Amino acid sequence: MTRPEEPKRRILFFAEAVTLAHVARPLALAGALDATRYRLGFACDSRYDMFLPPASFERFPVHSVSSHQFIEALARGRPVYDASALRQYVKDDLAVIERFGPELIVGDFRLSLAVSARLARIPYAAIANVYWSPIAIQAFPIPEHALVRLFGLKLAQRLFDGVRPAIFASHTFPLNKILKEFGLPTLGFDLRRTYTEADHLLYADVPGFIETRTLPVHHHYLGPVLWSPQAAKPAWWDQLPDDKPIVYLTPGSSGETGSLPGIIRGLSRLPINLLVATAGRFEMGGLPGNVFLSDYLPGEDAARRAQLVVCNGGSPATQQALAAGAPVLGICTNLDQHLNMQAVQAHGAGRLLRAGFASPGAVAEAVDDMLRDPVYKQQAMRLGSLYRQYNAQDRFAAWVENLFKMNRDGT
Repeated sequence: MTRPEEPKRRILFFAEAVTLAHVARPLALAGALDATRYRLGFACDSRYDMFLPPASFERFPVHSVSSHQFIEALARGRPVYDASALRQYVKDDLAVIERFGPELIVGDFRLSLAVSARLARIPYAAIANVYWSPIAIQAFPIPEHALVRLFGLKLAQRLFDGVRPAIFASHTFPLNKILKEFGLPTLGFDLRRTYTEADHLLYADVPGFIETRTLPVHHHYLGPVLWSPQAAKPAWWDQLPDDKPIVYLTPGSSGETGSLPGIIRGLSRLPINLLVATAGRFEMGGLPGNVFLSDYLPGEDAARRAQLVVCNGGSPATQQALAAGAPVLGICTNLDQHLNMQAVQAHGAGRLLRAGFASPGAVAEAVDDMLRDPVYKQQAMRLGSLYRQYNAQDRFAAWVENLFKMNRDGT
């Protein structure tokens, strides 16, 4: 007599589509799970539908605030979401949860899940970078702000250090208000708890990337969650000359683009071949002969071909670069980018350049310096070796299996 087939476990992913990174990481992790054992749902705004694989999971469209609104709020130091937006998010979350009936929810920067998952009594795992963790031990550099231009970096940093606790507290008010409305415990006034509150916290980083206090039992290192769009390679890809060092430049979905044409022209004067992925965010004509441009490029392949990666300093592009052993020049604007590149720079595997000081000349000088200094490459290869010891997809699949096993066994 054959045993009845065990029903598939249901896992629901929520991706907050304010940037492509918060969609890419859940996509990569969902792709790690065996479709014969798990039934997967994916809730996301439709703006990144072009990147979703067909028929691999059940799709649930949910609204995310616009990327422009998100970037503008970060630039001005305002909370990304007000209470009204979060209240609607909770309503949308709960509707999807009721329809799909998950046994586990996995979210990436969907802050409302701190409310909706608890109301639904479903275990919730949040994907985050360790530099946003309450257990991280680090300094907080001032992001790009008018204070830097008015007072200079040193004095502006001192002013920021004085007001930062109040600024962080102001970002906690909307979510705390919604938690209170639903009779749930509030989270205090540390922004890092607002960004990472979950039953399980999954770090898209490796141990030792930054210093932390003792790791709680519900915190887990996955390693870098690498993802590249399945875009067709441009016609020039296989004819790319290898007579000069290759530099790969990508602003990502949240980097500043207004200055990029000037930066590209400045870099084109160096003895390099320059690959540029625009993410469809700007156009440029009259390209110099050593500049190769496309809307999207396979980021992991481009990083493997490059001797240096120039990006916005966010974790997705820097992790792609370092996993390939390529050092990084991060042109940073918001605090997330500054925190990530602060750590990369501390490891000697890259250099942080503030966007407010990133003139075409300054960027070209930094690229030239970094290509000439072998230490950057050596340290990038050292971090890359560590990254390769942490396969995030394999570790996530093993974590999911172990979680369901523990729940089944009652341990």
